[in-house]
Amino acid sequence: MRIKTELSFPGDLKDEPILCNLCKKFDILMSILEASFSTEIGWAIIILEGREEDLKASMDYLKNKGVKAENTQENP
Repeated sequence: MRIKTELSFPGDLKDEPILCNLCKKFDILMSILEASFSTEIGWAIIILEGREEDLKASMDYLKNKGVKAENTQENP
């Protein structure tokens, strides 16, 4: 399964390896299509690939960390 989503990161997460942890914790592949980060905010457009249950868990992980996911599309 594949998910394409746009993520917004609050500045207080700037020192956390959120995307790296996402791949390690949930055994998913990630492609970063576009991204920009500063000390105040960050955003990324990504595609995640993996098993459905791992993708759902990864999206919950992001939400619990304070990352906003918008315009999410399954199997783009």
